[in-house]
Amino acid sequence: MNIIKFGTDGWRAIIAKDYTVDNVKRVSEATAQWMLKQNMKKAVIGYDCRFGGEMFSHTAASVLGNFGIQVILDKSFVSTPMVSLAVVKTQSDLGIVITASHNPPSYNGFKLKSSLGGPTIPKDIANVEAIIPENPLGSMPSISDLEEKDLISYIDMEQMYLDHVRANFDIDSIKQANIKLAYDAMYGAGQNVFKRLFPEAHLLHCDYNPSFEGQAPEPIHRNLTALSDAIKSDPELQLGIANDGDADRIGMYDEDGKFVDSHHILLLLLYYLKEYKKQDGKVIITFSVTDKMKKLAEHYGLEVEVTKIGFKYIAEIMNHEDVLVGGEESGGLAVKGHIPERDGAWVGLMIMEFMAKTGKTIKQLVQDVYDKVGSFDYDRDDLHITEELKKDIIDKCAQGGITAIGDRPIIRTEAQDGYKFYLSEDEWIMVRPSGTEPVLRVYAQAPDAAGVRVLLDAAHLSLQA
Repeated sequence: MNIIKFGTDGWRAIIAKDYTVDNVKRVSEATAQWMLKQNMKKAVIGYDCRFGGEMFSHTAASVLGNFGIQVILDKSFVSTPMVSLAVVKTQSDLGIVITASHNPPSYNGFKLKSSLGGPTIPKDIANVEAIIPENPLGSMPSISDLEEKDLISYIDMEQMYLDHVRANFDIDSIKQANIKLAYDAMYGAGQNVFKRLFPEAHLLHCDYNPSFEGQAPEPIHRNLTALSDAIKSDPELQLGIANDGDADRIGMYDEDGKFVDSHHILLLLLYYLKEYKKQDGKVIITFSVTDKMKKLAEHYGLEVEVTKIGFKYIAEIMNHEDVLVGGEESGGLAVKGHIPERDGAWVGLMIMEFMAKTGKTIKQLVQDVYDKVGSFDYDRDDLHITEELKKDIIDKCAQGGITAIGDRPIIRTEAQDGYKFYLSEDEWIMVRPSGTEPVLRVYAQAPDAAGVRVLLDAAHLSLQA
């Protein structure tokens, strides 16, 4: 059997090639054995809209049930934040989500969630990974057999999530602000949240479609042109929100149909929570996030910590420290007052609440932030190159072989998780291999979009020279 490794956010593999019933059994057995060692007795399992989700979740449930662990299921697809919240609400010991998040539709995956409602910490994931057996278990009890033994029960996790949303947001006030919303679910598991909260919204891809029309459900601009075009063609639309396949990430558009990346959303959240809601706490960002977050946090006198890439590192800190806002470049953001989990819908609602309370548009709020930290732009290229070339580039970075980007000398290098090359205090290129996909990511920040493109193009040549 093949070796199963957890990346930055769970185990992911191509369905029917490496992501099989037998391999899900293997991971589930290791999870069950680890749970028993920790005296854990109850787990929540959910699946998103991907192919085979129900089958794979029932496989995991059968394995856990075979070891006497109580399992809570939903009879339909659910988002990752719904599972994480359900773990907390039902006082369960662990959550399992059958999802490959934003990966292409040929993938599925297996995420572990802690009893606190966020990603399981890296140490515990490593312990599960270390005991994955070489061979799968044989026949397992059926779901109906486990139901008869009271080892399987069902809840409506989506309704539980919506009830929690309504208890924490004044949805009526947001509606009264008359914010014209366009929402793109990317055929993901969060599709019903905005549909139920704001049925009058302009809705895109809010249907069940496991193929995702062949598009990876990652909420970045090149995957969301239909949402951008919808806003550009309708002057009444003021805000665009998109969520990824399991709805723990967010993409956003302003009233002009311009993409608002996660760096800007993080700045808006910090600005809102500190300046308007008068809340305090630590600011946690991953290595690829803009330094403008440090600048705004320092403006407010707040402590900042930079982690390796992967929300699990942020969640680990949120589990035992007072964190105001935490987030990563890829759109996974978390805020104080909610579970220590990425939640794309929750963050979208918070931005809508910010707009409703201030009467300002996204462009106006972003300008308020620029007035404090200066304007900037950002983008990322994903290079689908051979493993050999990817290794050569990373080795070159590690050995100090990158001294300039194009004709721009590098003034400073940071290497916490990947390599960030500064050309000035506000301009940088970062290089890092993805932990969940066979790609090399190249990130760039510059004062404007044109400058970002120049840096990315120059980086392609410099890295592969």
